[in-house]
Amino acid sequence: MAYQLTKKQMMKEIVRCGKDPDYFINSFIVISHPIRGTIPFNTFDYQTGLLESYQDYRFNVILKARQIGISEITAAYVVWMMLFHKDKNILVMATKFATAANLVKKVKRMIKGLPQWVQIASISVDNRTSFELSNGSQIKASSTSVDAGRSEALSLLVIDEAAHVDNLDEIWTALYPTLSTGGRCIALSTPNGVGNWFHKTYVAAEQQDNDFHPTRLAWTVHPERDEAWFVKETRNMSRRQIAQELECEFNSSGDTVIHPDDLRRIEAGLYEPKYKTGFDRNLWIWEEYQPAASYLLTADVARGDGNDSSTFHIFKLETMEQVAEYQGKVTPDLFANLLATTGREYGDCMVAVENAGVGYEVLNKLVDSEYSNVYFSIKSTHEYVDQVAAEGINSAVPGFTTSKNTRPLIIAKMEEYIRNKLINIKSVRLYNELKTFIWHNGRPQAMRTYNDDLVMAMGANCWIKDTALNINQRELEYKKAFLEFGGMMRSNIKLDTTIPGMRGYDPYEDNENKRKAKKQNNELAWLYKG
Repeated sequence: MAYQLTKKQMMKEIVRCGKDPDYFINSFIVISHPIRGTIPFNTFDYQTGLLESYQDYRFNVILKARQIGISEITAAYVVWMMLFHKDKNILVMATKFATAANLVKKVKRMIKGLPQWVQIASISVDNRTSFELSNGSQIKASSTSVDAGRSEALSLLVIDEAAHVDNLDEIWTALYPTLSTGGRCIALSTPNGVGNWFHKTYVAAEQQDNDFHPTRLAWTVHPERDEAWFVKETRNMSRRQIAQELECEFNSSGDTVIHPDDLRRIEAGLYEPKYKTGFDRNLWIWEEYQPAASYLLTADVARGDGNDSSTFHIFKLETMEQVAEYQGKVTPDLFANLLATTGREYGDCMVAVENAGVGYEVLNKLVDSEYSNVYFSIKSTHEYVDQVAAEGINSAVPGFTTSKNTRPLIIAKMEEYIRNKLINIKSVRLYNELKTFIWHNGRPQAMRTYNDDLVMAMGANCWIKDTALNINQRELEYKKAFLEFGGMMRSNIKLDTTIPGMRGYDPYEDNENKRKAKKQNNELAWLYKG
């Protein structure tokens, strides 16, 4: 059709294309379809709407499903910007250089696919991952780095798969000045959990708390996809994959340690504490002490660098129901006092404190306060030992140790309790930490710039309850049963040996029995307290 146009008509077409990117794209851009081959780019309504957003707003953040043509429409917009505007400087970034380079290749392919008379600016410098037009406009691909594009004035910054870029907070801080002369930004991505720059930016945009315009494009916006397509497509996909790839759900996506379904269930069970008390009102109480119940307090002490908080949880052991929680920045002496005071309010419950760094100082002050139910462990093996018995063991230290050996066990036990619905979490503070507690390079940890103090304190509660307390409870029951059985046998067979002066009485045997009983009582003293 183009060859039939006169020069005057061509000029009118070019002018119209320069004013209307949607007309330009639908009239002249061709794309590569995986099945249909090279075809004209006939935009869907949601793609046309996205073009309008690109024009109307300087900053756009697009939460998208995979494979719905958002990279294609973004590349086509870049073609229009470069072709019909002089001296545009465009930078495409992605967590993988190949991803950024692929978008640049799409732009180049679209330009080369235009009719010659529409190519009002030709490619003058052509490199593998960058090129420049004769009108001075240029584009290049880059992996994510704080130094990328830093010394340049950018007309447009495209961040592809932004939710998957590590350290994007720092990168954005470094790159934002490059847009200060009127430059634009397009950040597009499938979700990847919460807490990252993309998630925070999108949520803030929805609340109109930043300069970004939000657009959400789930799989349902595509007119060629229906429920039958969805069922077929998701047949072999996990719930996490569906949320990330198709449904645009932040909370259900990402590589969180706790499964998304469990996170949703926890969220549904959250509620406000009955009291917010303490000297800083950071002690949250859901349920007061009940004499018939038993409790366990586990604490994680802040490192002392001001970046994290000292925390503790109290769970009712019979139901593993959360009854109290503290999170705050507090000095070691005040924290020790708070632990002792709160522990006494809950029936002198066992207090287990991580004994790393500042934790030793807190524990020493807690022991000095004569709190009678402190968790002790063997230094070399990290095994639990009761406080009374610890006095005669040189290798016994107060508190529990989170090491490379015990940390995986603590986290695994926490995940098991949550997965099997054996724990009742009520705190929104704890829930928010669980959402940002992720697998990173094969290691469970808090997402960058976030903390896991409450998570680890809860994990310790599950672990101690299922190891030290259960093991010692079983040991106590066994020994009690043995003593009762043994006592019955002795009383049935040798009734006349139990009273001094009676026939058959053996004073040596009596003293030996007393010595054994005394030793046994000392070993089990911690269980008889209260």
